[in-house]
Amino acid sequence: MKSIAVIGGGITGVTSAYALARRGFKVTLFERHRYAAMETSFANGGQLSASNAETWTHPSTLVKGLKWMLRKDAPLLLNPKPSWHKLTWFAEFIASIPKYERNTIDTARLAIAARGHLFSWAEAEGIDFDLKKQGILHIYRDRKGFEHAGKVSKLLAAGGLPRRAVTPEEMKAIEPTLAGTYYGGYYTESDSTGDIHKYTQGLAAACERLGVNFLYGREILGLESDGEEARVRAQGDGGVEQHVFDAVVVSAGVGSRSLAAQLGDRINVYPVKGYSITVNLLDAASQAGAPTVSLLDDETKLVTSRLGAERFRVAGTAEFNGYNRDIRADRIKPLVNWVQQCFPSVSTRQVVPWAGLRPMMPDMMPRVGAGKHANVFYNTGHGHLGWTLSAATADAVAMLVEDRSRTQRVFGLKPTPVSSAA
Repeated sequence: MKSIAVIGGGITGVTSAYALARRGFKVTLFERHRYAAMETSFANGGQLSASNAETWTHPSTLVKGLKWMLRKDAPLLLNPKPSWHKLTWFAEFIASIPKYERNTIDTARLAIAARGHLFSWAEAEGIDFDLKKQGILHIYRDRKGFEHAGKVSKLLAAGGLPRRAVTPEEMKAIEPTLAGTYYGGYYTESDSTGDIHKYTQGLAAACERLGVNFLYGREILGLESDGEEARVRAQGDGGVEQHVFDAVVVSAGVGSRSLAAQLGDRINVYPVKGYSITVNLLDAASQAGAPTVSLLDDETKLVTSRLGAERFRVAGTAEFNGYNRDIRADRIKPLVNWVQQCFPSVSTRQVVPWAGLRPMMPDMMPRVGAGKHANVFYNTGHGHLGWTLSAATADAVAMLVEDRSRTQRVFGLKPTPVSSAA
């Protein structure tokens, strides 16, 4: 395998292209927008958070989901309208509950491994992405949430991630601007934050310097593979294009499910909508009153990041509503209210709302590996930890492509494919 098509120009697609190009492959990346990182990688919460590795496949998630179903401002919102996709996804979600502990530990390990790649790539390529290495503080308003966090901390420790319990007084010392009354918190000093859009754009520019061909404005019409050639049919400004490659890597976010089906694989990604607001800090009081340490409020499921001196981002919530990308005012309002309650000195006069669809697998684990055909690979389904995990999964899929290429070159064999089904 020499020529590789990468489908998707978000964080997982661009990191995959970079890892492949560094290994000497001729890479062409297809993206339907005019630029990289214009969908889910545009304005997420900004956290590089190994401390958020806990998977959602815990029985309490089901209880909370049922309790919140009729609340428009609920952290988790489910459109009750049934669909086969939604029903099968939730059935597999429930079936994954027994794997909650193992998957949480594995996710923590993967997140820690990803840090080294992500930071070294940024340093090597001179990418400025508003990086802050000041840790992440998880905040809890009651004893029940705090005690559950203690159990999660033991799982994170088993995955190699230390974090420590802190008192309300210590929380105030860590982030003096935080208002309100809290039972306690957990602080992970090794976590960090930054701007995912800036990072992805910077890495895309590095890819181009390495010879990656970016085909923007291409809508994928079809993918085919016979195990030796991968064919991509795309709609561009000049009409329908036909491209042939030695292999293909699918990193198309919520679009991965339909593309995988064309290749004979099942990748049960569901689009889980998340919202964010970027608060423009227009005055000195707002800049002084906004936090510099990243926060994760487990009760409201909101996260924060300080992006330079003049921007403050708050993101979160989970909405199961199909492929709907509408930005709903009733879902944005709780984020604005949260800022006003927790950081009263911050002016919310100028707030930029955003919504994106997280590509979520039922077990909360990304799908990284080979498909039914020997020249088809996947790096997708990262859910709410796309940026946190992307560098490690990109390196893993590039290594797999390299290994298969070497096997075919040396032995002339077609390796037995690894199933990508859930």
